[in-house]
Amino acid sequence: MYSLNYKVTTSSCDCNGKLKIFSALQMMQDCSEMWIETEPTVKKFFNDQNMAQLLATRQVEIVRLPLFKEDLTVTTSVYEVKPMFGFRNTFIRDAQGVPCLKTWSMGAFVDLSTGRLKRIDEATIASIAINDKQDMNYRDRRIILPHEGGVTLDPVRVMRADIDYNRHMNNAHYVRIAMELLPEDFEVKGMRMEYRVPAKLGDQLTPTIFNHGGIITVRLAIGTETSAIIEFSNH
Repeated sequence: MYSLNYKVTTSSCDCNGKLKIFSALQMMQDCSEMWIETEPTVKKFFNDQNMAQLLATRQVEIVRLPLFKEDLTVTTSVYEVKPMFGFRNTFIRDAQGVPCLKTWSMGAFVDLSTGRLKRIDEATIASIAINDKQDMNYRDRRIILPHEGGVTLDPVRVMRADIDYNRHMNNAHYVRIAMELLPEDFEVKGMRMEYRVPAKLGDQLTPTIFNHGGIITVRLAIGTETSAIIEFSNH
């Protein structure tokens, strides 16, 4: 288990003085990435094998969005590991320890030289600290797109500021782009994200929006390939 402490500051707030969902995702991602510092065997294996764990899917439950100046603790813990995938919970809690945002995610173990899935060995798996699975509503990791009714909009270019140290688009920026397409009065209470083909600098992401009442799904595509799917619900 690994934790980071935060304060909701001006740059992480929206116009209503609440923590931006984009900022919350960045906090959770940072905590998840720093977790490896507590797992020296995993860190050495990844370094030796030129590997990384890349986010494949995430589900978010929003209990409430914290307010300006609130003190927060972000905690991440692994609850299951398979040879090519790891599963974790990452929660944001307020000063009283009450969850504000709950998430579970699946990371894929990838060879950075080829971009392909790569297994970790049994000794490395055995070294990882496993914690209890946290209480939240676990939904399927696969997002099924509707067969019809989508509206395709103008593409969005991947900018330099979107790229992280793995040299592809940071996962939080897919959500940022998709959220700009939501109706202004749509209150996001839950999200599911599925990442397929990493977007790189200069790529054009073409959004297609499917609106089915309380659920809005955004497909971001590079040409004919799906790069990411983000599902937003207001309940």
